[in-house]
Amino acid sequence: MPRIFDNIHQHLLPALQQTIQVSYRADFCVGYFNLRGWKNLQDQIDRWTGGENSCCRLLVGMQKLPQEELRELMSISPQAEISNEVADRIRKRLAAEFREQLTIGTPTNEDEIALRRLAEQIKAKKVIVKLFLRHPLHAKLYLLFRNDEDAPRVGYLGSSNLTLAGLSAQGELNVDVVDADASAKLAKWFNDRWGDRFCVDISKELVQIIGESWAREDMIPPYYIYLKMAYHLSQEARTGISEFRIPGDLYHKLLEFQVAAVKIAAHHIHKRSGVLIGDVVGMGKTLVGTAVARVFDEDLGFDTLIICPKNLVKMWEDYRDKYRLRAKVLSISRVIRELPALRRYRLVLIDESHNLRNREGKRYGAIKDYIEKNES
Repeated sequence: MPRIFDNIHQHLLPALQQTIQVSYRADFCVGYFNLRGWKNLQDQIDRWTGGENSCCRLLVGMQKLPQEELRELMSISPQAEISNEVADRIRKRLAAEFREQLTIGTPTNEDEIALRRLAEQIKAKKVIVKLFLRHPLHAKLYLLFRNDEDAPRVGYLGSSNLTLAGLSAQGELNVDVVDADASAKLAKWFNDRWGDRFCVDISKELVQIIGESWAREDMIPPYYIYLKMAYHLSQEARTGISEFRIPGDLYHKLLEFQVAAVKIAAHHIHKRSGVLIGDVVGMGKTLVGTAVARVFDEDLGFDTLIICPKNLVKMWEDYRDKYRLRAKVLSISRVIRELPALRRYRLVLIDESHNLRNREGKRYGAIKDYIEKNES
């Protein structure tokens, strides 16, 4: 009579661990393989010497999400035979998914030790991992070989993937297979797929993935961490620099750092609807603001409302005319009176905006209401 393992009344993991202890090698075929889930079995397999006759051969079969498979099954187009190019693409994608596994969840000391041991077991050929790429393979088989004349092979067949949940959580259904004829047929079934030309070894890739992760043996120098943080923190700046183009007549008026400032500011406005340009006197904030307004004029057709202190109105009118801005210049002293009835301007440029730092002030309120009302 076969035993049933549903991980409620009888758990698969203890039975599997006990059988591995009296076995000399194993063949596992699973749909999904979780690198962290291996720690449940590594103690038992660690005592094997490695090589084809004393190792665990692990075959991973799933390459598609369930919804992808459903779309293919329902498609009226016949499924094309897999090619070497497609197989290589699937292999690279699955390698990326193994790498992604290690970015999920909080790293623990236990996981770090387990991942390092997995890498060592793969290097010692105590574990060999292959991907079956010919077609999606949902099978879950744990086949153990032991020195027992009556039952030389013990199989566990059912629904449990090689994951933390699959081996020990509820909701699974597995049976053991001890019959010599049935287990021999399972061994042949496994060997047929293990030897398929679209079954590829990814053992080296997994060692590399672990070696480049937080579980790596060598500590990462703090300077490398600093560079990675700087890279990601500067992502928006780099995006802005590549995303926007400076109008030709203004480009040669700007210094290199001002060109970068214009593009980064344009990116922030585009993404967050606003930006603060701050620098010391004489660094060209007026020209940078003018260039930003021109970028939005030419790219998106935005006209500009320039709000500035009364003594700067003439300067901004000269800039408007010189650089062909579609803009209205308004003294900050007139905003309370004129803004409520003013037509919509999509871009609002406020010069000397530190004059508005009092949020209780009437001018601050008038400008805030205008921007919100017009979605500027």
